[in-house]
Amino acid sequence: MNIQEVTGISFRKYGNVLEGFDISEILKEMEHTPLPKDVIYVPSVQALESLEEAKAFRNSVFGGLPIQVGYCNGNNDKLNAMEYHCSSEINIAVTDMILLLGARQDIAVNGTYDTSLTEAFFVPAGTVVEIYATTLHYAPCTAVEGGFRCVVILPEGTNREIDFLLSKKGKDKWMTAKNKWLIAHPEAGIEGAVCGLKGENITI
Repeated sequence: MNIQEVTGISFRKYGNVLEGFDISEILKEMEHTPLPKDVIYVPSVQALESLEEAKAFRNSVFGGLPIQVGYCNGNNDKLNAMEYHCSSEINIAVTDMILLLGARQDIAVNGTYDTSLTEAFFVPAGTVVEIYATTLHYAPCTAVEGGFRCVVILPEGTNREIDFLLSKKGKDKWMTAKNKWLIAHPEAGIEGAVCGLKGENITI
C-alpha cells in the first residue's frame, strides 16, 4: 500500500496538520504510559488533562468546550475497523506512526465501506494532526520497531459507555460507545460491532 506524507495535499480532505502548539510536557508525560504488544486505549488521563498545554487545545481547537486527553499505544499492522465521531479528533504522534483513513461519505447506503478506498499516511513523531469528523479512522499502525504512542484528544465523554436507549436502526446500529460510530472487518472479531467493511483487511 502506498504510504503518503501527512503534509501532502491528499491529507487535506481528512484532516489538518496543526502548528504552533507547545507539546513538550505532553510528550514527557507520555513517556510513563505503557507500550503493550497489542493495542491499549485509555480515553482520559488526569495527568495529561491537567497540563497547561492541554488547555490550549481545549480553547483553540474545541472552542472552550470540555475535553478529554488520553492515549492509544501499542503495536498494530491491520485496519480491522473504521470509526468516526461527530467532532474532530486531535492526534499527537509521540512516536512515528501510520494512520489508515477514509471518508465517511464513502459509506454506502447499505452501511458498507469498501476498504480499497482507504489511504495511508505517515505521521512523524512530534506532529499534531486534527482528524475531521467526516474522516473514518481507527487505531494507528506501527511505523518503527517497538510500537507507537499516540495522544488522543476528544470532547469529554467520547468513547464512554452508552447509558441511553438506541433504536438499533440506521446509524444507531453502528454506535458502540458515546460519540463513536464503528463498522468492523469480519476478520477483526470485534464483539458487538457491525461488520460493514468489505474487501481486504488492509495490512501495513
